[in-house]
Amino acid sequence: MNWTQVDIYTATPAIDLLSVRLQDLGIRGCMVQDAQDFQEFLEQKDGKWDYLEDGLMELASCETCVTVYLPEDAQGAEMLAALRTMLAQMKAEDTEHQYGRLEAVCSGIREEDWANNWKQYFKPFPVGNKLYIKPSWEEPTAEAADRTILEIDPASSFGTGQHHTTRLCLELMEDEITPATRLLDLGCGSGILFIGGMLLGAKEAYAVDIEENATRIAKENAAENHLNPENYTISCGNIITDTALRESIGSGYDVITANIVADVIKGMAPLFPSFLKDNGILILSGIITERADEVLDTVTAYDFAVLERREASGWCAVKLQKLAGAGTCCDTLRK
Repeated sequence: MNWTQVDIYTATPAIDLLSVRLQDLGIRGCMVQDAQDFQEFLEQKDGKWDYLEDGLMELASCETCVTVYLPEDAQGAEMLAALRTMLAQMKAEDTEHQYGRLEAVCSGIREEDWANNWKQYFKPFPVGNKLYIKPSWEEPTAEAADRTILEIDPASSFGTGQHHTTRLCLELMEDEITPATRLLDLGCGSGILFIGGMLLGAKEAYAVDIEENATRIAKENAAENHLNPENYTISCGNIITDTALRESIGSGYDVITANIVADVIKGMAPLFPSFLKDNGILILSGIITERADEVLDTVTAYDFAVLERREASGWCAVKLQKLAGAGTCCDTLRK
């Protein structure tokens, strides 16, 4: 297994939050270099030091950096895409500009090489009982018989369907789609969830992502799957802070999918009721199992009931239902 070093340049106030968000992405270990932390060490150290290596002293003036290592395969590509989306979310939250530049830089490999090398690991496969996912460069196998083919080229955006979070979402969604379904996909990434929903028969969809690159790729994938552009909308923005975007999305959706991370889902929780019709379905994923109860405690406080919970390899996805008479967005924000 080859690994690629990813340096995330940030600032001291962001280190703790960044570490938590990395864990939410399934990245369990990281290394931190922080000039402020090293300066505190110099000021507070016990004992006498006759000599400090030059390389160590360079920490006194380094740019704060959190380093992680990702495998050079499809899983690593998914993680990198999710990491970049997470950084975009943190930038949107950083209204006081305390978190630094929040930029991820890969060492030892060119971006175009990363985007192509992992393709060898992306092979066609079935998901659930109805879908068959394949990249454009592969031909369907016998497993595709009697299934709906979803062709996805994620490029640098999250969502090949191989990651457990996406699979779980698709599995929970497939039985909720009817010809009358209006679907809202929050954090659409490559577009795999809303495209899958429409291929399964949903009449219309609205997809949102905080990254412009993701929305561009989602549009390309929707076209590749021959979806009628009159039946879907793809927008870029942050629904938590953008009132105009929330108004554009509207209400009365039958199904919402949100495959993001725990903290972002918690931040969105007050908004879910206003988007869904009574008894509508909310499907959440991207949650590490250690934080599942915490997330569900937050979401169910806004009049949702858990219908089904599935777990796979440390990840959790949940299907919930909006209770009849639940408050609107404005009502819930006042709680």
